[in-house]
Amino acid sequence: MKTFLFETLNEAKLRFIPFLSWIGDLKNPAILKADIIAGITVALVLIPQAMAYAQLAGLPPHYGLYASFLVPIVAAIFGSSRQLQNGPVAVISLMTAAALAPLALNAEQTIMYAALLALIAGGIQLILGFLRLGIMVDFLSHSVVIGFTNAAALVIASMQLGKIFGVSVTTGDYLHETLWNLVVAIPENTHLLTLFMGIFSIILLILFKRFTPKLPGILFTVVITTTVAWLSGYADRGGAVVAEVPAGLPSFAWPQYDPRHIKELMLPAGMIAFLSFVEAFSVAKAVASKTRQRLSADQEMVGKGLANLVAGVMQGYPVSGSFSRTAIAFDAGAKTGFAAVVSGIIVGITLLFLTPLMYHLPIATLAAVIIVAVASLFQIAPLVHSWKVNWHDTIVAFVVFNTTIYFAPHLEKGVYIGIAISLAFYIYRTMRPHFAEVAMHEDGTLRDAHLFGMETSDTLAFFRYDGDLYFVNAGYLEKRLVNAVADKPQLKVAILDIEAVDQIDTTGEEMLAHMSEWFKEAGIEFFITRPKFKVSDVLKRTGLYDKIGEEHIFSKRQDALSAITKKYGDTVDIEHLRQHRPVAEPDDDAEQQNSMAGKTPASKAL
Repeated sequence: MKTFLFETLNEAKLRFIPFLSWIGDLKNPAILKADIIAGITVALVLIPQAMAYAQLAGLPPHYGLYASFLVPIVAAIFGSSRQLQNGPVAVISLMTAAALAPLALNAEQTIMYAALLALIAGGIQLILGFLRLGIMVDFLSHSVVIGFTNAAALVIASMQLGKIFGVSVTTGDYLHETLWNLVVAIPENTHLLTLFMGIFSIILLILFKRFTPKLPGILFTVVITTTVAWLSGYADRGGAVVAEVPAGLPSFAWPQYDPRHIKELMLPAGMIAFLSFVEAFSVAKAVASKTRQRLSADQEMVGKGLANLVAGVMQGYPVSGSFSRTAIAFDAGAKTGFAAVVSGIIVGITLLFLTPLMYHLPIATLAAVIIVAVASLFQIAPLVHSWKVNWHDTIVAFVVFNTTIYFAPHLEKGVYIGIAISLAFYIYRTMRPHFAEVAMHEDGTLRDAHLFGMETSDTLAFFRYDGDLYFVNAGYLEKRLVNAVADKPQLKVAILDIEAVDQIDTTGEEMLAHMSEWFKEAGIEFFITRPKFKVSDVLKRTGLYDKIGEEHIFSKRQDALSAITKKYGDTVDIEHLRQHRPVAEPDDDAEQQNSMAGKTPASKAL
């Protein structure tokens, strides 16, 4: 414990200076130029995306820009990934809206509470990062992420349909209620000009993405549709537009809130903190696999925490790492975190001087940006792959997918259920680890005799146990040993190979002690082979090592067999462990000849 505290305090000093690992690279003009170009390229996508995602969060579009100004800069300076681009993302934006919906806030309060949510999420991430608990993300299995992202893509896209059709409907408690209201309203209330603009925007986005992927297709689509809206009088003819965007940088502001609401926000804020980090770190790992750069989950957690804290005090809302913008940065040649710094500066310049150009930007275009962006999140291939690996994972993904859609827009409930099912499957799998009696395989290794059809011995049994030994499965191992021995009435020696045991608890240790006594009373000599150091250490501390006897515990299987051979000689058969002996199969030709001769094989006569 003292070592952990010392290391934690020592590393805490380093959490605020990770940028020192790359800032010196900017002395190279080539790297500096590459980062500036990549930063500008990302900003051209970030600006329209941020405005679209802000609407998804239930906020005015320009608050997405507020969450894109200092956030990328802070995250780049204090994170561990050099290419990760942070800011508003679709899933976290929707979760923000879902977290605030039950509070029945007005427009001004929604802005304040969105910032408060970022502060709480950032505080949680910062604490976890400093305590070196970034490893907690491992509780979110890949199957949960697959099911969640696929469901989230459908939920987010479906929630934009009203803006595509120009229809406003009453929002239900659940997504299916809202969609039903939308289906009822579309035939009568569709605004055709808005529908045309939405479809036109989707077509442009798809065409740019397919034929000119290197160009900022989102920006071009925004420019084209804004120009069309301005020239055609789109707003005057009933089309919804962004309208006036306040010029200037966001000011420092501590959100005003009712303290009674903090309790209601803690759980969704915790899930936002958790999922935003999982999303960001997954993206960072994908890029690091190509750049071979080192990543630190704890440092990345600190970077995300500080970024969310900054978003909270600069009138923003919760943020995360963006897969699409990170991919753009990587393809554009980003080498260090300075590329994200450039993106933040470009957003700042936009807020200062370019906001009047956004007046005629159609809301339908922003909806189209979201739909096309989240379409890439929906993937069937990972589900198929998970089925090939383990059907348990596919079941988890399927359940998470369906529960996330059912409870939408409260997406976090699907994640809770997914984590619970994943842990249940994990416990179930560890309850029944693989247990087998082994024999020599034709490839020279000891393998499952039953599975590969190999002979065993009546006088000596060599068992292999593949799993940790703790309260959940100790009884299972005991039952398997007792049953296996019961099938061998002439058994003299039993060997248990526990190389796979990495952890052992009190229940597991007591089971081994009980089995040692049971074998002794049954007149069977019991040996243990290949225990790991930590397991041997536990057995020595409890005295079980001496009770079983040092002469019955071996670090090598061959040493155990040599000792047994020396003691028992030919009275114990161990040939099945020295050479391959397949189980003899019936001779079909001989059987057929006996049958034709009117003879019955002796085995069948019995």
